[in-house]
Amino acid sequence: GRGGRGGRGGRGGMKGGAKVIIEPHRHPGVFVARGKEDALVTLNMVPGKTVYGEKTVKVDDAEGKKVEYRVWNPFRSKLAAAIVGGVENIWMGPGSKVLYLGAASGTTVSHVSDLVGPEGVVYAVEFSHRSGRDLINMAKNRPNVVPIIEDARHPLKYRMLVSMVDCVFADVAQPDQARIVCLNGSYFLKNGGHFVISIKANCIDSTVPAAAVFESERGKLAAEGFKPQEQLTLEPYERDHAVVTGTFRGSKKKA
Repeated sequence: GRGGRGGRGGRGGMKGGAKVIIEPHRHPGVFVARGKEDALVTLNMVPGKTVYGEKTVKVDDAEGKKVEYRVWNPFRSKLAAAIVGGVENIWMGPGSKVLYLGAASGTTVSHVSDLVGPEGVVYAVEFSHRSGRDLINMAKNRPNVVPIIEDARHPLKYRMLVSMVDCVFADVAQPDQARIVCLNGSYFLKNGGHFVISIKANCIDSTVPAAAVFESERGKLAAEGFKPQEQLTLEPYERDHAVVTGTFRGSKKKA
């Protein structure tokens, strides 16, 4: 789309019907709509309702029932950008429990909600009350989203709301992001669980090259038992961003 609102409106979305074919992506819960142009999509958990003006694709399933998918724009979502960029594993799928730090208005959270489905749950933490309002409104229609309007630096404030999770996703764009992730992980991430972190280099240190920032962040994570396994740049969707994924094996020192 023109400007930053990627994919607003356009010519009425992907008019699907028989011409669009939905194929499962190799990440369970994610799909690809193959039509005139391919698009990443998730199965809409609340058919008929969009969250942020995204396009939808309706197709007939095997029984001839209409099924609705929502287009997941990589220019508006770091997680979508990582998937399109070929990330090896997103560590979340149908039935997963995900702690999502830096949920903002819930654009990406809504797609994670589609992806984990009714058996899964997304604990969405956002500090800004303004974004939090949108997040709470989105969660009203999505029983698997638990909106938490708190500072992710103080996980004890929401410990009564969050169970142990399979995956921590973080996009908090704070200089101490690694510390925030480690703190939350030590409380809520099960041993052998995974993390997916979006790192914005100039948010952490704008005086050194992005590659050096990513390396130093990986070091901070590894020191706390978060073992990075993959790093992927988010070009061309974001500048100087990388996604780091890996496994949590518990920190040596007890919290």
